[in-house]
Amino acid sequence: MRIAVGGFMHESNTFASRPTDLQRFREGSLTYADAVVPVWQEAHHEMGGFIEGATRFGYELVPVAMAWATPSGPVTDEFFDSFTETLTTGFQRAQPDGILLALHGAMVTPKHPDADAEVLRRLRAAIGPNVPLAVSLDFHGNVSPQMADTANILVGYQTYPHVDQRQRGRFAAELLTRTVRGEVRPVCFVAKPPMLLNLLGQDTNRQPMKELMGTAREMEKQPGVLSVSLMAGFPYADVPDVGASVIVVSDGNREQARTIADELATEMWNVRARLNVPCPLPEEAVQRAIASTQSPPRIDLSDDTGGLVVQRTLALLVDLGDNVGGGSAGDGTVLLAELLKQKAKGFIVVLHSPAAVEAAKVVGISSTLETTVGGSVDKLHGEPVHVRGVVKSLHDGKWVEPEARHGGRRQNDQGHTAVLDLGDNNLLVLNTFRTPPFSLGQLTSLGIDPRQAKIIVVKAAVAYKAAYAPLGGEIIEVDTPGLTAINPARFEYKRIRRPLYPLE
Repeated sequence: MRIAVGGFMHESNTFASRPTDLQRFREGSLTYADAVVPVWQEAHHEMGGFIEGATRFGYELVPVAMAWATPSGPVTDEFFDSFTETLTTGFQRAQPDGILLALHGAMVTPKHPDADAEVLRRLRAAIGPNVPLAVSLDFHGNVSPQMADTANILVGYQTYPHVDQRQRGRFAAELLTRTVRGEVRPVCFVAKPPMLLNLLGQDTNRQPMKELMGTAREMEKQPGVLSVSLMAGFPYADVPDVGASVIVVSDGNREQARTIADELATEMWNVRARLNVPCPLPEEAVQRAIASTQSPPRIDLSDDTGGLVVQRTLALLVDLGDNVGGGSAGDGTVLLAELLKQKAKGFIVVLHSPAAVEAAKVVGISSTLETTVGGSVDKLHGEPVHVRGVVKSLHDGKWVEPEARHGGRRQNDQGHTAVLDLGDNNLLVLNTFRTPPFSLGQLTSLGIDPRQAKIIVVKAAVAYKAAYAPLGGEIIEVDTPGLTAINPARFEYKRIRRPLYPLE
C-alpha cells in the first residue's frame, strides 16, 4: 500500500497588508520529496503523524512536498499556483493507493478566497475520482462545504492550544488505510452555524467550548460515525465561509453525517453568547498586572507531600490585538508603552524589530543602545516607542522544542535576536522573524528565565498557554487594537455571508 503525503498550510489574515510569498515560506518551512521526513518526523504535528503512520499501519510512505509559513497576509497567487502544481504533479507521479494532505483551512489568495478548496479541486482533477484523499485541518479552518465534496476524509484538530496535531494526523492516516483496504466507505458533511467565535471563546479548556468538545467525542462513538470535528474558524478573514463549522465523516451514510453535524452546530448556536469573552483595555490591564505582582505570595496547600508551596506572583498580559499566530505585525507597542508609562518593573516584552537588532549588533554586547522600536509595519498596533538600554546578549534565534506545543513545530527560528536591558529588571527581546510565543524556548534559548519575571507580555490569544500557563500567576487578557483584535466589530467585512453573529 503506497500512501503519498504532502502539505500546504497557511492561516491568512486578509486585513494584513504584507502578502505571504515564497520568501515567507522559506522562512517558515519549505521541503520537497525525501527532505520532508527529517524535518517533520519527530514533530508534534500532523505531518509527523502521517510519517509515523507508515510504521503503525503498514504502508509505504511517499513524501511529495510540504510548505508552512507564519500566519500573515494572503498568499500570493504566484506562489499558490507554483506550489499547488508541485503537489498535484508529485501526487500524480507517485501513483499512490491513497493521499494524506495537511491543509490549514483558512488559506486565502487574491484570486481564491477559499484557497484550500481550490487546492483540493485541482488535486482531485489530477488524480481522478477513485484515489482516497484524507485531509487534516487546523481547528481555525474556515471550512467550506466544497471541501467535503472533494475529499473523502476531513479531520480537524480538537484542542486549542493545538497539542493533538500528531494524534489527529495518525487518526487521519488510520481512516485512510481502512478506506484503502475496503473496510470503510467514508463520506463527509460540513455544517456551518451563522456565527463568528472570538479566539478566547475557542479555548477548549474553557466553558462552554470544553463541553461542546465533550459532546463531539460522544457523538463520535455512535455506530457508523468515523469522525466528528468541531471547528472554531478564523475570524480575521473576510471570506464567504468564515466562521465556525462542524465536520462529520460517516461510513457510507451521508444523511447520518448531515444529521449529526446539524445537531452539534445547533448546540454551538445555543451557547453563542457564552462563547464571546469581554476583556479590559490596556491601562486597566497594566494596573492589574502591577498590583498582582506587588501582592503577597499566595500559599498553596495542595502539595502532594503535605508541605506548603509558595506560588510566586506573575502576571501574563495577553496582547490580543497583536496575536502573531493570527497574522498580526508582532511589533505592537501599546502594552510596552503602557508598562513604561506606569513604571512597571520586572517585565519581558518580545518585539519584531529587525532594524533594532542590526543596531544592537553594531554597538555590541554590554554597550548602550538608544533606538526606536515597534510600530513600523502599520499604525494599527501603536506608535513607535523610544527606548534606551544595555545590549545584554545577541543570539542566532534558533532552538528546538521537544514537547507537544501549539503549532507542532520542533525546529524554531526567530532570526537574529537581541536582548535589551532597560533597567528595573525589564527586558526587551528584539527579533528578526515574526515568531508567535508558542514555546518558552523563545526566551530560555536567550538565557532568560521566565520564572524570574513579574510581568510577561505574550502576543497571542490562547495558543501560548501550553507553554506559559504552567508558570502560574494571573492571566490578564487585554483588548488591544490591531489586526487580531478580539472584537470582530472592529473590522470592516465586505465579503462574508450575512447575517452573522455577533455582527448581527
